[in-house]
Formats: sequence, structure tokens, C-alpha cells
Amino acid sequence: MTDGPGRTVTAEQIRRWGPTWSRRVGAFLDHVWWSTDVVGAEHVPATGRVLIAPNHTGVVDGPVVHGAIPRESHFLVKQEFFTSRLGFLMDWAGQIPVDRSHGGPALTVARTLLEEERCVGVFPEGTRGRGDVSAARAGTAWLAVRTGAPVVPCAVLGTRPSGRPRGYVPPPRARLHVEFGEPVEVPAGGGRREVAAAMEAVQRAMVELLARAQERTGHRLPEADAPR
Repeated sequence: MTDGPGRTVTAEQIRRWGPTWSRRVGAFLDHVWWSTDVVGAEHVPATGRVLIAPNHTGVVDGPVVHGAIPRESHFLVKQEFFTSRLGFLMDWAGQIPVDRSHGGPALTVARTLLEEERCVGVFPEGTRGRGDVSAARAGTAWLAVRTGAPVVPCAVLGTRPSGRPRGYVPPPRARLHVEFGEPVEVPAGGGRREVAAAMEAVQRAMVELLARAQERTGHRLPEADAPR
């Protein structure tokens, strides 16, 4: 994948040690800067390959979930973050840059990391929106089918209240909620039909988890999409 003019990022260039420190930063943000309630962390396997599939409403969803996962993780992050002034931090954090117009190379890198028995996070919606998972891309399911990794659905609530733009950053001590559901097991192997079936199963699990989490917490997804 391209990470800037003339530079291609490969799986070998992803910093395996990055999540060791970046997860601690995420945990600090979750529990010191904000007040994040984490539920269902026991559903994330402690070892072995696993995919985390969160919904996506706000700009801070990535670090919030990264800090809530009870193990180190590599997330697919849009390439624009890597080319910003603070992009070097994303590089050092061991995250995976993805060109959203052509995500195949990033998925190949993610597949390699999963085959190393690592944890990889992918936002199935691909970009910030209502977070209701009404539209989801097939990348998560493709990775699951290709690697046999279980998919843990994840609900993220409170990071963008209704009426706030998609670039909204919650103030200090804001109450946020991250909830992990039971893993969705996907048989390894197969083609388009199997990927479509896997995506349907993951999407259904995410929708059900979001409904339960909203009922439990009182947090609601944004009523309508808002400008960035």
C-alpha cells in the first residue's frame, strides 16, 4: 500500500512492538482523560488470531477501542492520518494505513498479521457515520474467511452525540462505552458466497450488540449524520 509518494508499506514494515505502548496510551485516554465503561472484554480471546469489528461514529473511536481491547492490536486506519503532521505516531503505534479507494493491499497486510496469531481491528463501515452498521464493507468478512479468525463485534457509544460533527472530540471525563460481544466463528476457506454469508453474520451480531448496549447504557447513536 502507498504511504506517501514513492513509498510502499508492507507487512514487514509494520512495527510489531507499536501496540505495546500505544495500547497503554489508549487505556490512559479511556480511564483517565475520559471515563470509559468497558464491558465484555472476556469475549476477546487472550491469544491467537482474532478480528475486532467496531461500529464507527466519531474520530476518537480508534484509540478508545484500542485502549479497551485486553491485548495488543493493529487497526486499519485511513492513510490520511499517516500523512498528517502526527502521522509518525501512527507508524510507531504499529497501525495499518489503508487507502479507502483501494483497500486490498491493506487487507493483505492485515491477513499476514492475523496469520502471525495477532489481533487486528477493522471498522466494517469503513468511515465515520451513524454507526448503525446499516452499510458495511466486506473486508472484515474476507479476512475472517481467508484466515479462520473469529470476529468479535464491538459497540462504541458516546464518542459523538447527536448534532455533533464527525470530527467531534469528547471533553475530559466524558462518559463513553465500549462493549464486546461473543465471537462470531467463521469457517476458513471459500469464495464470494462464503464471504457474503460471513458479512451477514457479523453485521447481524453487531446490530444486536448495539441494540443491547444502547438499552443498557442509555447512550444513543447519532440521530442523523452530520458534517465532518
